[in-house]
Formats: sequence, C-alpha cells, structure tokens
Amino acid sequence: MAIKNPYQAYQQNSVNTATPGELTLMLYNGSLKFMKLAKKGIEENNIELKNTNLIKAQNIIQELMVTLDVSQDVGKSMMSLYDYMNRRLIEANLKNDQSIIEEIEIHMTEFRDTWKQVIQASRQQAYAEGGSV
Repeated sequence: MAIKNPYQAYQQNSVNTATPGELTLMLYNGSLKFMKLAKKGIEENNIELKNTNLIKAQNIIQELMVTLDVSQDVGKSMMSLYDYMNRRLIEANLKNDQSIIEEIEIHMTEFRDTWKQVIQASRQQAYAEGGSV
C-alpha cells in the first residue's frame, strides 16, 4: 500500500529507521500528545475525543510496560510507576478529571526528558569512542 502523503511517508520512515531508544522517546512524546488532546476533549465536553485519546495514552503506557526489563531494580520501580500512571488515566477517564491527566503529564515529561538525556549521552559516548549510534 503506497503512502501518498509525504508527511505520512516521513513519519513511517522515521519509525522504521529509529533506534530502540528513539522509539521509546517517540512513545513518550505520543503519550503526552494524546493526554493533551484528552484534556481538550474534557474542556470541550467532547467525550469521544477524551476517551479515544486517553485510551491511546494508556496503550502507550502498556507498551512501555511490556517492553520493560524488570530484571533490575530500576525496571521494577518503573513498572510500578507505569502501572500507577495507567490506573490514574483510567480514573481520569471515568471522572473527566483534567488534574489527574496533568499529574500524569508531569511524570511522563520527566521520563521523556530523562530518556532524551540518556540518548544524548549515549550518542556522545559513541562518537567519542569513534563509533556511531
């Protein structure tokens, strides 16, 4: 199936060529986008917009949970945080509560920003060693 829209082609290519670290960063950014749209749905009393986008954000969190390495303590801690965020988004959806979404956005933004720093540090280390990422 050919992609006719150049932006869609670019997006598809970005996903296909991304490193695992970059894909995780895309997931974090996607969840933040969907939470923002869900808040807009609450503001506009658009239940479908709110529900659809909160479910998308939850699906991303679930994907992050599935791919998490829980063999280390940090992975176990992150699993607990992801589970908490997922449950809170369910609650936000049931209660139409923007403040819960905003709380989870704060956590997700911290994860995203930390992950971005990890990617940058990894690239700098690879380049310093003469390799590439």
